[in-house]
Amino acid sequence: MAKTEAVEIDVDGRAVRLSSPDKLYFPELGLTKRDVAEYVIAVGEGMLAALQDRPTTMERWPGGVVEGAVVSTGRGSWGDAFYQKRTPKGAPDWVQRATITFPSGRVAETVAPADVATLVWMVNLGTLRFHAWPVRASDPDAVDQLRIDLDPQPGTDFADAATAALELRQVLAEAGLEGFPKTSGGRGLHVFVPVSPLDFIDARHATIAIGRELARRMPDAVTVNWWKEERGERIFVDFNQMARDRLMASAYSIRPVPQARVSAPLDWDEVPDVSPEDFTVPTMLERFAERGDVWAPYHEAEPGDPGAVLEWYERDVADGEGEMPYPPEYPKMEGEPPRVQPSRARKPAADDE
Repeated sequence: MAKTEAVEIDVDGRAVRLSSPDKLYFPELGLTKRDVAEYVIAVGEGMLAALQDRPTTMERWPGGVVEGAVVSTGRGSWGDAFYQKRTPKGAPDWVQRATITFPSGRVAETVAPADVATLVWMVNLGTLRFHAWPVRASDPDAVDQLRIDLDPQPGTDFADAATAALELRQVLAEAGLEGFPKTSGGRGLHVFVPVSPLDFIDARHATIAIGRELARRMPDAVTVNWWKEERGERIFVDFNQMARDRLMASAYSIRPVPQARVSAPLDWDEVPDVSPEDFTVPTMLERFAERGDVWAPYHEAEPGDPGAVLEWYERDVADGEGEMPYPPEYPKMEGEPPRVQPSRARKPAADDE
């Protein structure tokens, strides 16, 4: 396809440049970069509510989602797509920034969207998935949402995650908290919980406690075991998604798969009956036009008090269930057990008796 000239799109009174607007981003559906930008504008009210003022990592696919495309890992492996944490050079002055601190202690300036125009500017850079921090630009160390990732392991699927999510809802209610579900865009489910601000350590501990309580109630279906060899055919509550700089795709983000599936906010009564395949760019446009932002109640909800689940964590510590392993790129954390999978751990020497 011949290269097309750049165009300017008016987004709430701000002119945003879109280069190569007719470039195919999802060939199977015939969706172009312009189509992606128009999708973001159409669902902009909901997408911005999920991202507004939150430091956001961009998952950029400048060449589109083509067969064989891979993501760069940033560890010497270069691909067709990549994650950009820092604000790109040449970003317009009107793009809001935030300063974040990585687990290493290094700091960086990142985009913190303040308007839909910024989201379209990010799309022009090839951004399909927006990975927001669970904090605001005004206080980037104060977590205001717990994010519970229900991750199907081999032998399980979305339906199993949905069953676990419904029980999770009851667990949260008993702690005085309210959760809001969405599809991940893949096989799993995310449940977001608005809470009064707490630090990253407490936020992760709260999520561990919630996961442990859910696993106690569904021991054959749910696990918090970090090591894959111990998970079995169960839904894994990935508590490390609450660790600093471990992020989830935001609501309405587009998964880089040929079908252009999206992360779809749900009502609880939809959870047992839907499938990830139900939510794509074309179907979400129809859904949003008909229903608006399904997560509007989430954005209007009063933050819950995480005190009860933090008490659960302390109770578990007293019962011998303490800290859990952190992600491998993290520095050694206080109280953390060895980062060695059980099958490779050194066995204690036998007694001489």
